[in-house]
Amino acid sequence: MTKTVVDCGNCGPDFHSIRQFVTSNFDAVVVQSHDAEETLKLLRQRDVALVTVNRKLDRDYSDGMEVVNAIKAEEDLADVPVMLVTNYEEHQQAAMEAGCVRGFGKLALRDSRTVELLQPYLGSN
Repeated sequence: MTKTVVDCGNCGPDFHSIRQFVTSNFDAVVVQSHDAEETLKLLRQRDVALVTVNRKLDRDYSDGMEVVNAIKAEEDLADVPVMLVTNYEEHQQAAMEAGCVRGFGKLALRDSRTVELLQPYLGSN
């Protein structure tokens, strides 16, 4: 069964890179969102397997952790796995402390370990 990923806050080229990586490794579709409001709306409309959130949102360079916190604050959505997209370990740690699962950086999109990282959420059940 095809799974859905919501990718929040990435610019067009980065969104397309993430979408290409995900769809070439998993039976999944990737839907783009730009802020917390859009992301929450998508989460309420669709069955979402994973949310990826850019550390700095492309549209206004606001903090992606605001999106993470908005998702985790919603009781009915808090269990949806969320990953922060960042190459910086200190930001990954902060995201995990806020309830995220370990994410990846854009530099890791060609790394086989990233496939292993996504497997529990996007692999076949």
